[in-house]
Amino acid sequence: MFQALFNIFKIADLRKKVLFTLGLIVVYRIGAFIPTPGIDGANLARFFDNIARTQGGTLFGIMNMFSGGAMRQLTIFALGIMPYITASIILQLLTAVFPNLEKLTKDPEGHKRLVQYTRQGTVILCLIQALFVSMWLENPAHFGNLQIVQFPGWRFRLLTMLTLTTGTTFIMWLGEQITERGIGNGISLIITAGIISRLPTAVYQLSSLLYQRQVSAFTLLLILIIAVAVVGAVVLITQGQRKIPVQYARRIVGRKIYGGQATYIPLRVNQAGVMPIIFAQSIILFPATIAGLTASPVIQSIARALTPGRLFYSLFYSIMIIFFAYFYTAISFNPKDIADNMKRYGGFVPGIRPGRNTAEYFDYIMNRIILPGAIFLAIIAIMPQIIYKGFKIPYLVASFFGGTALLIVVGVLLDTMRQIESHLLMRHYEGFVSKGRIRGRR
Repeated sequence: MFQALFNIFKIADLRKKVLFTLGLIVVYRIGAFIPTPGIDGANLARFFDNIARTQGGTLFGIMNMFSGGAMRQLTIFALGIMPYITASIILQLLTAVFPNLEKLTKDPEGHKRLVQYTRQGTVILCLIQALFVSMWLENPAHFGNLQIVQFPGWRFRLLTMLTLTTGTTFIMWLGEQITERGIGNGISLIITAGIISRLPTAVYQLSSLLYQRQVSAFTLLLILIIAVAVVGAVVLITQGQRKIPVQYARRIVGRKIYGGQATYIPLRVNQAGVMPIIFAQSIILFPATIAGLTASPVIQSIARALTPGRLFYSLFYSIMIIFFAYFYTAISFNPKDIADNMKRYGGFVPGIRPGRNTAEYFDYIMNRIILPGAIFLAIIAIMPQIIYKGFKIPYLVASFFGGTALLIVVGVLLDTMRQIESHLLMRHYEGFVSKGRIRGRR
């Protein structure tokens, strides 16, 4: 592995891509410390510290995680990349509903139009979210009578809308530049950088507990063993796939023979990725967020019933994750399109007739393998609560043992490593996983 890291800097093209990516990530992290005008950052940070002491927090806690802590002091990158993700999800859902949008996905020019729609939707969502955030900040009652905004009013609101919208648009541009000129998926790497930026704080909190003897050395060793086991399980499920064998018939075109080879179609166990947890988290934490903004008895009772750590919360959370795993897979995986493409190029699954029967076979297999992946997602999602209650450690530390953060970090780093490894293998260098000596041409 270390040899592969050294090999990265031996290839000029790959070295430029990696350094370019790291440079833009540094720019992103610098922007996460530039404050929005008119905000008392100390009081706002105190409010988010109180949220961090509770299990799960609120939607504001999720926004703070995805923004890499920028929401904690409302810097120019406070909204993070969440509006872009939300716009992408909304457009993807609309694509599954409206046939005209679905046609655009199959055309290169149409794909460019969809990207432009996503950008425009991101700006609209930023303006709306920034307006509500500014109005929320102006009310001291939401923060335990702490004064967050020095000069409330429409001047502050318009300035906040302009600042936060510009910040998110700049992050979106950074992500696109990383994808085009760097290595890996830019948006995913920016999210991962924001999550990993909290790791030093978590390590400091854990070391402080060890120094104060609130956590024993044996407990710390057990926590590290659990962390390694959880990461290993996440890697296995993320990489797990069911390989469907596909045979292509031979075709004679002129004097050439095409096809005749055997391959396979990989169906991932965790086809939906981290999206089911994000959907379920957003819905289940919505009552807690609204309860902090209103005194309605009904909303307060619902929020108490959905308090993280309770049995009802864990069961409801798990059911929502399993439901959204099936739902998101249904809109993102189209077995009919795969079967039609295979039939068009002369491909077939041995023992299955091409066309409709193949689509039904893919749908049957996918429905069978979704369940174990969804159950695993549910276990990973509630793992931080188990660690938090079982070992009495800060929730920030426990959040790295599962949930959205761990799935995103592991998935993005695996994808980035695959891209780097492909560059290494193309230039006759060994990748991160040794598969025998690769000899160059003489």
